Amino acid sequence: MIRAVAPFFEREGFAYAVIGAFGLHAYGLTRATSDLDFVTDFQAQAKLVSFLVDIGYETLHLSSGYSNHLHSDPAMGRVDFVYVTGDTSRQLLGSAKKLLVLGDVSVAVPRPEHLAAMKIHAMKNDPERTFQEMADILFLLRLPQIDRAEVKGYFEKQGMMDRYNEISEILEAS
Repeated sequence: MIRAVAPFFEREGFAYAVIGAFGLHAYGLTRATSDLDFVTDFQAQAKLVSFLVDIGYETLHLSSGYSNHLHSDPAMGRVDFVYVTGDTSRQLLGSAKKLLVLGDVSVAVPRPEHLAAMKIHAMKNDPERTFQEMADILFLLRLPQIDRAEVKGYFEKQGMMDRYNEISEILEAS
């Protein structure tokens, strides 16, 4: 899958990064997953979705901020895309670093603070994801290089300081 998508992004000149379980893996948290998650600029969406359809993906969901796609060939699997715009796109994609190698492709991964921000946003939009997202955010907050104040700001922006306080209590106790 990455061998199909990476050349598309390079050819079209769109920045992208791996997020989700593979993004977390780049920072040392490994868990089983069967899909690959990306973030890219919203400007890529129309061309990207068309490209995916051309190579055999079915579009399962499409909105301005998110799409997911499934291929009938299990080797190609399922892929999900988060689309960002403006300052968010510039900051998130501009600071991503090539930290992960998938097959023979080196891919960028957002800063851990940005992964946490996306997880906070996901929790706000789908409360059923809270337990998994909180566990992932807790892992990220334990990384030595993370800016905890920045992550706190993302919780604050989403009106979720109660969740930040829960995590803070766990961090203080450990």
